[in-house]
Amino acid sequence: MNPQRRAHHLLRRLNELYPEAPKPLSHQSPYMLLIAVLLSARCTDVRVNQVTPALFARAHHPRDMMHVPVDEIRALIRPCGLSPRKAAAISALSKILVETHGGEVPSNFEALEALPGVGHKTASVVMAQAFGVPAFPVDTHIHRLATRWKLTSGKNVTQTERDLKSLFPRESWNHLHLQIIAYGREHCRARSCNGSTCLLCAELASL
Repeated sequence: MNPQRRAHHLLRRLNELYPEAPKPLSHQSPYMLLIAVLLSARCTDVRVNQVTPALFARAHHPRDMMHVPVDEIRALIRPCGLSPRKAAAISALSKILVETHGGEVPSNFEALEALPGVGHKTASVVMAQAFGVPAFPVDTHIHRLATRWKLTSGKNVTQTERDLKSLFPRESWNHLHLQIIAYGREHCRARSCNGSTCLLCAELASL
């Protein structure tokens, strides 16, 4: 099977399995989503969702967060790991949002990626989930599944993102990346599936 046929099969099956793919990070605003995605680096979404309620109870808008001492932010987010770097980024980007963007999260990639601690993947999640702009956030988990499903031969997430965007319709990207995450966590983990054990891997192997 060529990659395009694999992609067509996967899109159809994932739409059947996850007609409403859950959004893994709890948030009520673009700013809360931005902070949650930043915290998720090298941390599970479950842990992030445990930490953010206390953080956002302290400050849920950049105008408030910019005045919270960095050490206090660090203490609140410590369970997420990398707390010194993440706390500094949260404080700095909150100030930039207020001083440069009127206290609002910008809805374009260039401005988002210019913020401290915000890379392309984080910006892609915000653009897709907060603003509905077609994007295909690729983290290490999606990269692993795309490689396992022979949708890409990419050696890094940048090439994998390009390959996935070329295979799937643009209007499917925002939903699809969430479907892939949900399926991978539930059925196709790195250690529990060898590329032929889970439902979709078995189906692809039989086609």
